[in-house]
Amino acid sequence: MMYRKLNQAFKACLLLATATTLTQCNQPPKHIPTIHEVGAHAMPLHIAPIEGAPFDMPQLKRPTFPSLIINLAEKGISADKPISDLVNATIDEVYGKGGGTVIIPAGEWKSNRITLKSNINLHFSEGAVVEFSGVAEGYLPAVLTRHEGIDIMGPAAFIYANGADNIAVTGTGKIVGPPMDAEIRKRPNGPSVVEKDIPVDMPIAERIYDGMEGRTFYRPKSISPIHCTNVLIEGVTIERSAQWNVAPVYCENVIIRGITVNSTEVPSGDGIDIESSRNVLIEYCTLNNGDDCFTLKAGRADDGVRVGRPTENVVIRHSLALHGHGGITIGSETAGFIKNVYAHDCVFDGTRTGIRYKTRRNRGGGSDGTYFERIRMTNVGKAFTWDLLGSAFYMGELAERKPARAIDHLTPEIKNIQIKDFIVEEAKEFFTANGIPEIPFSEVVIENGVVKCNKLISALNDADGMTLRNLTITSEGNEINILDSRNISFEEVRFETPTKKIIVTVTGEDAEDICLKGGTIDGEEVCYSNTTPMVVDLK
Repeated sequence: MMYRKLNQAFKACLLLATATTLTQCNQPPKHIPTIHEVGAHAMPLHIAPIEGAPFDMPQLKRPTFPSLIINLAEKGISADKPISDLVNATIDEVYGKGGGTVIIPAGEWKSNRITLKSNINLHFSEGAVVEFSGVAEGYLPAVLTRHEGIDIMGPAAFIYANGADNIAVTGTGKIVGPPMDAEIRKRPNGPSVVEKDIPVDMPIAERIYDGMEGRTFYRPKSISPIHCTNVLIEGVTIERSAQWNVAPVYCENVIIRGITVNSTEVPSGDGIDIESSRNVLIEYCTLNNGDDCFTLKAGRADDGVRVGRPTENVVIRHSLALHGHGGITIGSETAGFIKNVYAHDCVFDGTRTGIRYKTRRNRGGGSDGTYFERIRMTNVGKAFTWDLLGSAFYMGELAERKPARAIDHLTPEIKNIQIKDFIVEEAKEFFTANGIPEIPFSEVVIENGVVKCNKLISALNDADGMTLRNLTITSEGNEINILDSRNISFEEVRFETPTKKIIVTVTGEDAEDICLKGGTIDGEEVCYSNTTPMVVDLK
């Protein structure tokens, strides 16, 4: 253990959190939104300009549609049979006339798959509730889609489009998945993990997974356009999904606003998954899920590398994550890279993790350039996680840290992360990080925040370059455990623990340059160079 005490003047920056603001030394107060200011209930009529993104983000505009409107109440819609034939025929009719709006009226309806075409707005009226089929035959024939990052021919989605331009799903009605005891829910969602189930050299046209004649059935998403441009999804409520809820794939210029998702009983019930798509605005959404809430994905393993399409230029703002594994999750499908993501003015209330990075050794790609600011977290499990190895149940020996593997085309790299101006009102733990030894995650800055937690940092493993700056952390626990990480800096961090001490344990041959500077430590700088646990007194 080695100490270095500098003679420079001690500087501490006190952070004060009120119910709505974060105050830092010599800076104006930052407004951190509360739960009442975000989510679907707070959505304004108009889309405000996109501002503050630290990358070149285009201004997205709501698509407009020709004046033709057909209400299915005028077409003899009936609750006695699935409405999908009528809806699809009407979409074809309106498409043939140059486009317009197809209205599903108030009432309780049943449906098989609905397919959108260019210049069509499918509008769900107030009081319209459409329950989608619980049998595989409701999603035939198989169409081009992506299942967990791999291209297949399969059931796709309740509402689907391929290659369409200028499309929308709007209104205040409900899109509801099949009952929880439906036939498609009883089918295994693939034999194992999808990259093992589908041969990478199989032509896509032969990857038929429709559940017929003994074939695998991958469950349909709720809304999933593929290869589409100028997409709007606004206002609707989606409940009881069969798989992911909203998942644009290979799309460009996408606006998702004011939607509400409730799918807490669905194990893979992600809220919004942006897959290999670019120029995306998500705002004023409320997600309550059985899996991740706001999720950025870009293809999986060799098939995702083959496609090589990133998710890029994504803004998430004024949104609310409730129940879910992650408020905002980067990954775990990362093959085409996830880059240029800017999330601001959001609230996570009750999620397992606030901001979550997730990939695996065989996923490829990674993430580069993800930015978060003005975030509030309440009653979360962990404020932040880096879960880059996975579990042995899914990954086998690849989940083991050591030995380090050779870096190849499937080794993901997670870097360039900035998180600032945030309040964590209550968390079980500040963060845990499990990186990949052969390519540590890097270039992380977490600054200007107030945190109240039960535990500090149980694991900071395999990172190269992390700065925590201008934080006030009040914690019942006082342990920080660091393994094989380097270039780790705690700058002007105010620790508050019942014992008035923190215990820092540094292990691993690659651990170096780990320093605490200023704040409430006893001394202006304390650095670590070996494996002896160090008890640090706090001022």
